[in-house]
Amino acid sequence: MKQIAEIEIDRLISSKLVVMGLDVGDKTIGVAISDEGIKIASGLTTIVRGGSMDVCCSALLHSVRHHKIGLVIFGWPLQMNGIPGKQCEKVLKFIEQLASHMNPNVNFVEWDERFSTKVVDNIMIEANLSRRKRHKSIDRGAAVYILQGAVDFLNRPIGLRSR
Repeated sequence: MKQIAEIEIDRLISSKLVVMGLDVGDKTIGVAISDEGIKIASGLTTIVRGGSMDVCCSALLHSVRHHKIGLVIFGWPLQMNGIPGKQCEKVLKFIEQLASHMNPNVNFVEWDERFSTKVVDNIMIEANLSRRKRHKSIDRGAAVYILQGAVDFLNRPIGLRSR
């Protein structure tokens, strides 16, 4: 797996590839994609993780082919002290399984997702969305938040890429 600072955004843009963002949870996976200019993240879907891994992978692989994905940014759920915990192990296991089904030219990069769900939930509360509506779209919103943070980082000049 590459580090985000190693990603060549110009190569992705010139190849007309887009970036996918994933918020991988135990029950659902929020999915977001960027535009072709890799400037703006938009929510795509939420996949329910029921049954087999093949069902989840199939849905994601369909999106990867349909949207010409060249890079997958996945939320990295570090603990508050910045150390990877058990949830990181679960996410990594899922990502490794997903990557084994994909074109090896698609890179996977982690992005610190601490506070992503809380921030999105607060935004939805401020927008007066009901608890039910928030529950339906929170994971997709977190994927957008994760992806937009990474996209903003990728659009910085190389010399200013530090987190």
